[in-house]
Amino acid sequence: MASDSENRGTACTLEFAVQMTCQSCVDAVRTSLQGIAGIQSVEVQLENQMVLVQTTLPSQEVQALLEGTGRQALMNGWGWNLGAAVAILGGPGPVQGVVRFLQLTPEHCLIEGTIDGLQPGLHGLHVHQFGDLTRNCNSCGDHFNPDGMSHGGPQDSERHRGDLGNVRADESGRAIFRIEDEQLKVWDVIGRSLVVDEGEDDLGRGGHPLSKITGNSGERLACGIIARSAGLFQNPKQICSCDGLTIWEERGRPIAGQGRKEPAQPPAHL
Repeated sequence: MASDSENRGTACTLEFAVQMTCQSCVDAVRTSLQGIAGIQSVEVQLENQMVLVQTTLPSQEVQALLEGTGRQALMNGWGWNLGAAVAILGGPGPVQGVVRFLQLTPEHCLIEGTIDGLQPGLHGLHVHQFGDLTRNCNSCGDHFNPDGMSHGGPQDSERHRGDLGNVRADESGRAIFRIEDEQLKVWDVIGRSLVVDEGEDDLGRGGHPLSKITGNSGERLACGIIARSAGLFQNPKQICSCDGLTIWEERGRPIAGQGRKEPAQPPAHL
């Protein structure tokens, strides 16, 4: 999906673990981020294998730039101390994604993520009442709506608090997005769920019987529980204490089971 980095709003700091072993690695990382619109500053710490990037770009785009150097990169944390969360989306079909939440200020929440496997076009995105995935996404409840409002768009005063509008998938089925919202608070959504729908949310303006209830955005494709996540410098782990795998070795492997013992991919050629 094409980026609109000049219109992405408030910058935040992203913390990446990057597989670096020497000064040439540092130079390659700096060069990969130099002159990129939306990137305001870069700090590279070779001894900690850490890169801090202040940016208005989605984390997926920054990670792709870092990995374009041939080095693995993992996002370890971001933002300030007001609260951060993450939802891993999945369902019975091919749609899957990662969406992160960061409380920028008491009044502004940043929601950014990447969702793959969608049909090209617009798809409704909403926070739902419950973190219950026992019946896939059908047990997540209604949109998060503690104020008893009608459904609306993200910029409307009359809306559910969980109404995040639409994300747009490109021709490959990928949606990369960055949203700032004035009603959602990270501390209110921990333990609830995030759901992406099969169709466009009409933002309550469609005239359909469901317009003021769900935005008439169709079936629920994928969902995930919103869980607390690490802020800056809160996730220093390099080796898993359970089996001794490094963060580079465990990437792409299941979190448990026989498959965790098998390499998921050859090591990066540095």
